[in-house]
Amino acid sequence: MAGVVAAAASAAAAPASLVHPVSLPRAPMRFRRGVMAMPSPRREDSLKITQLQVQALRSSEENSSDEDDEILFELREKWDAIENKSSVLLYGGGAIITVWLSLIVVKALDSVPLLPNILELVGLGYSGWFVYRYLLFKENREELANGFDALKKRITGDEE
Repeated sequence: MAGVVAAAASAAAAPASLVHPVSLPRAPMRFRRGVMAMPSPRREDSLKITQLQVQALRSSEENSSDEDDEILFELREKWDAIENKSSVLLYGGGAIITVWLSLIVVKALDSVPLLPNILELVGLGYSGWFVYRYLLFKENREELANGFDALKKRITGDEE
């Protein structure tokens, strides 16, 4: 009986390699006169890429300064050509305030439960109607293009 128990115990015992996993030895570090060896090729590639990025930034900074000067010069010319500067500032400020207020309204509507989903369905329905009405058939596409051309002429003042 004691032999059967000993045999069962030895069979149930796990091999030593599973109990204590064997770790692989570390690769030796290469030293040359107290200094570590050259970096791996992957690191050299990353260093080259970094150097290329720095060179690209330098060249873009040199080019962008000329472009920036040209843009600023054109903006100054256009600003000096404007006669009623106060109305331009008033319209610009009004546009900024309008965008800000519309963002507040959109956030308020978005916080109402189910309303964003309903508005999304309304938008999808309108998009489907627009495609059916103006884009599906050739005659309707021509009608839409003529409407755009007429609107463009009214805005630019090129009505003849």
